[in-house]
Amino acid sequence: MTGDDKSMSVKDFVLKKLEENRGIPLSGEAIANALSVSRAAVWKAVHALEEEGYHIEAVPNQGYTLCTDNDLLSAQGIRPYLAPSPQLREIRVYPCVPSTNQEAKRMALDGANQGSAVLAEEQSAGRGRMGRSFFSPRGNGLYMSVILRPRTDASNAVLITTAAAVGVCRAIETVTGRQPQIKWVNDLYLDDKKICGILTEAVTNFETGSIESVVVGIGVNFKGSPDRLPEELRQKAGFLYPDEPPGTTRNHLAAEIINQLCILCDTLESRSFLPEYRSRSMILGEKIRFLRNNLWSDALAVDIDENGGLMVESAGGIRETLNSGEVSIRKLDGK
Repeated sequence: MTGDDKSMSVKDFVLKKLEENRGIPLSGEAIANALSVSRAAVWKAVHALEEEGYHIEAVPNQGYTLCTDNDLLSAQGIRPYLAPSPQLREIRVYPCVPSTNQEAKRMALDGANQGSAVLAEEQSAGRGRMGRSFFSPRGNGLYMSVILRPRTDASNAVLITTAAAVGVCRAIETVTGRQPQIKWVNDLYLDDKKICGILTEAVTNFETGSIESVVVGIGVNFKGSPDRLPEELRQKAGFLYPDEPPGTTRNHLAAEIINQLCILCDTLESRSFLPEYRSRSMILGEKIRFLRNNLWSDALAVDIDENGGLMVESAGGIRETLNSGEVSIRKLDGK
């Protein structure tokens, strides 16, 4: 048993072992021996987990099995899928918080390492870009914020957001096999429906201009039926798994998102991800309409520049670059 294991409660240790052996019976006696506790203590831990909603089967003469259909978020369920790291990454999971980004920013200010994350089953005050609210119902989505510590300056803020979009796309494709597209700058779409929004917030050093930490907030519509969405969202929003059993767990996807974001953060200034961002774009080559200074303008989406800005060309042939925070954008067909 590792030092980290020794610091866990019996319940947390049992959950960790059940997650690591999901679908496979695990002997209660072996768990008790590993912790130097009684089998009765293990039984109490299992019972407590069942009361929290975990689907655990007791198999005679074999032990306890965490059923494969279980999909509750937990640090113990995320850690088995995390890539090795020399730094300790703190993973906090809450039943409900106002905003995972707010919690993560507090952790970042307290010195949390890169790859640390906050997740919640529900957000009571989830936020999107430009102060918009973000619909965050319990059980349907993956709501998480990841702390990154890029070695770059504030001028690369848009670049961080574009990298995050690529990272989440990679994670979804790796875990589910599905291939989302990116609507500049930070929304992911599948089958022409928005399934994910990303909100990136940086903490900068005003004296040096460097970015001390970045919190990447991610909301994925993971599973559910469109009729569970508010009326105003049904034509625009979709789910990664609409009306079908998920082929994976939210814990697995959350871990892979953390893995991919950390990889991209460490290679951010190489800009090696930009060709992939362009190839995943759903608007390049399309006529678009963007909002700036409360005025709508039409243009052709031409390219993504080396800093993640969107290059557009107006009807008069004039080209300009749009940057995150100053525009909203939509394809002229309304998507």
